[in-house]
Amino acid sequence: MSYKVRLLATALASVSMTLPALADDETVTIGFATAQSGAMEAYDKPADEAALIRIDEINAAGGLLGKQIQVVRADTKSDRTEGAKAGLTVLDQGADLVVVSCDYDFGAPAALAAQDAGVVSFFSCAESVMAGIQGVGSLSFSGSVLAPVQGAAMSEWAFKEKGAKTFYKLLDTWTVYNKGICDGFDWMMPKLEEQGATLVGEDTFKNEDASIAAQITRIKALPEEPDAIMLCTMMPGGVSAVKQIRAAGINSMILNGSGMDGSYWLAAVPDLSEFYIPVQGSIYGDDPNPEVKKFNEAYKAKTGSDPSSQYVYPGYVAVDVWAKAVERAGTTEAEAVVAELEKMTDEPTLFGPRTFTSELHHQNQARYLVVNVDKGVPGVVGEWQLSEPVPMEAIVK
Repeated sequence: MSYKVRLLATALASVSMTLPALADDETVTIGFATAQSGAMEAYDKPADEAALIRIDEINAAGGLLGKQIQVVRADTKSDRTEGAKAGLTVLDQGADLVVVSCDYDFGAPAALAAQDAGVVSFFSCAESVMAGIQGVGSLSFSGSVLAPVQGAAMSEWAFKEKGAKTFYKLLDTWTVYNKGICDGFDWMMPKLEEQGATLVGEDTFKNEDASIAAQITRIKALPEEPDAIMLCTMMPGGVSAVKQIRAAGINSMILNGSGMDGSYWLAAVPDLSEFYIPVQGSIYGDDPNPEVKKFNEAYKAKTGSDPSSQYVYPGYVAVDVWAKAVERAGTTEAEAVVAELEKMTDEPTLFGPRTFTSELHHQNQARYLVVNVDKGVPGVVGEWQLSEPVPMEAIVK
């Protein structure tokens, strides 16, 4: 080999070592920049596993655009700085879609990296409007349903289906998610008041508060016990709040958001009853859709355990709607895929219809199953869809 040839070979080898790994032209690549360790793993891992089930289904049916989907992963370690690195890592490996953490704060760094690279991102189950156009940009979406929809849906359902006339609002100010639930309640309440409902009081607490005795005293001081308490909270403090309310002898129905789904905490509040939450699908074996039951079986076969909460499901939805948009666009090119996503109106999915617009890459209206905990046992007792979408001013409140 001549000196010039050896020099060229050495230069080419050097270039190949420094270039990022690119996706094979015969495959489509989905990158997961999510938590595989740390606190967010409890949320991200189940949603990722659901997404992988949808990927397996698509591959078994012939792939996407006639190509098999391959998966690349990078661990955010539940750290925002590592999240940005994880996003860049999967992008360097040719990701056509970047799936990011369930929470806006933890998922945004990777989503912003995808936005800068001109690649679509999906928050697997974030429920803040910031996890989309408003906080990331035009290429970012969420597979879940906004928190205000939960508060609005539960209060409307309680009024129309359970006959609740008097309501008390109890807000845990810890997170934007909690505030969002109560924002939806605040938007719905005047509509219910026009029909005879009354807000008899409101109060706040913090998730880390060991006691909410003062708040309970104010509820018990009311002339009559309210029909329903809109409790806008989440784990771990939500368990303590529910326990204290019931221990004080308050038997009002308690309404909450989806963040309290799951049976793993119910042993802390023995024989809990009249506790209602909205879910996108039931993990309790009683979903009215037999396809959801089949999914739950597939999830257990793949992971060895049942879904822990409804937050498994949005991961499946994220891949599902993105893949449909890719097929309709005939390409994975971001702008074309976004255009198809924004055409979706009540798009059928396994876990309820999805609508995206050029102003909102979230759901401001949804079909929910209503789960009640009765004597410590959770189960579906109804279904509800809001009478009208939650407006943008309430969503961004």
